[in-house]
Amino acid sequence: MKISIIGAGIGGLTTAISLRKFRPDIQLEIFESSLELKAAGAGLALGANAVMAFEQLGVKDEVLAVSNVLEMFQILDATGRVITKSDNLAINRNLQTISNFAVHRADLQTVLLAQIPQIPVHLNKKVWDFRQEGGGVQIRFADGSQHQTDFVIATDGIHSIFRQMLLPQSKIRFAGYTCWRGVTDMQPADFQANKATETWAAGKRFGIVPLPNGRIYWFACLNADKQKGERFAAFGKRELQQIFGDLHAPIAEIISMTDAERIIWNDIIDFPPIKRFAFDRVLLLGDAAHATTPNMGQGACQAIEGAVILGKTLAKISEPAEAFQAFERKRLKRTALIVNRSWTLGKLAQMDNPLAIGLRNFVFRMMPDSMNERQVKALLDVEF
Repeated sequence: MKISIIGAGIGGLTTAISLRKFRPDIQLEIFESSLELKAAGAGLALGANAVMAFEQLGVKDEVLAVSNVLEMFQILDATGRVITKSDNLAINRNLQTISNFAVHRADLQTVLLAQIPQIPVHLNKKVWDFRQEGGGVQIRFADGSQHQTDFVIATDGIHSIFRQMLLPQSKIRFAGYTCWRGVTDMQPADFQANKATETWAAGKRFGIVPLPNGRIYWFACLNADKQKGERFAAFGKRELQQIFGDLHAPIAEIISMTDAERIIWNDIIDFPPIKRFAFDRVLLLGDAAHATTPNMGQGACQAIEGAVILGKTLAKISEPAEAFQAFERKRLKRTALIVNRSWTLGKLAQMDNPLAIGLRNFVFRMMPDSMNERQVKALLDVEF
C-alpha cells in the first residue's frame, strides 16, 4: 500500500514519522513544492499538546534539545506595564508538563527529517491537479510529471490545491492585520531569555520570543484595511521603527539588531472551519484542513497533534479510507474550536479604540492566574 504525503512542512514530516511508527507496512513518499526545504516563518512557540504528541512519537527529547523552554509569558501595554501573565513554571509543576517552548522552524525541521531518512522527499513537485479514479489517486505536477498512489494525505498548507478542488466554497479570509517576522542572532543587555512577551498597543502588537543560542524570534502586527497591501511588502527596518519604535524597550533595539534580509512579511489569514477533512482516498491535515491565525500558538500544534492521531487511528483501522473518516470525526470539533478562539483573540489583541482597550486591559488584569492553567489543561485534553 502506498500513501503519498503532499507537503514537507512540520505537519507533513510529523505525519511521516507517525505513519512510519504506527503503520510500518505502508510505503510512504513525500512531495514538496519548494526547490529546497527552507523553513519559512522564522520561529515557533509551541504548547503542551505538542510536547505530548512528540512524546507519543518518541522524539520529545530531540525536539526539546533544540528548543527554549519558556518560564514566563506576559502581555504588556505600550509602556511595558503588565496586563496579564502566565507563570509557566508553576503550571508545568502542577500539570507535570511543559506548557510553552520556542524553537526555530529550521531546527525543528532538521530534527524531524532526521527521524525518517528512509522516506523519499521529492522537491520541486507542486501539485497542479489530481483525480481519484479506480483504486487510487492520480497526481499531476506543475513540471508535467505524474504520480500514481493509493492514498493522499494533503499537508500542503492554507492554500492547499486539494482543499481548493474538493471544497471550492472554502475561501481564505483576511484577519484585518498584517505581520512582519524576524530573528536576531543576539539579545539586548539584561534580556530575560526565559520570558516571552506580547505588547498590545492601539491597532498594533509586538511579540518577543527568546530562542536557544542567544537568538530572538519577534513578530510585529499592524491593523490594515485590506489584504495584500503591497506597500507593506516594501517596508524595512526604518518603517518598522517608525511604527513600533515608540513602544517600550527593548522593542526598537530588537528591530535595529535584525538583519534586513531576515525580515519577512505576510498578511494574517485563515479560513472558517470546514465540515470535512476526509474525501475517500484523500485526507486534509494541518493548515490544509484547519489553518488558524497565530494568536494561540496552535497552528503547528494542531498539525502535530493530528499527525499522531492519524497514525494511531491507522494502527487500529487498517483500511485508510475508513481510518480517514474516523480521524475526521475525532478532529472536526477540536480544530474548529481552536480556529474560532484564535480569531477572537486576534480581534481583542488588535483593538484600536482607546475606551475598548482600557476595558479589555482592566478585565484581563482581573483574571485569576488559575485561568491560564485551565487553558493549558484544555489543550492537554486530547485523546491520542
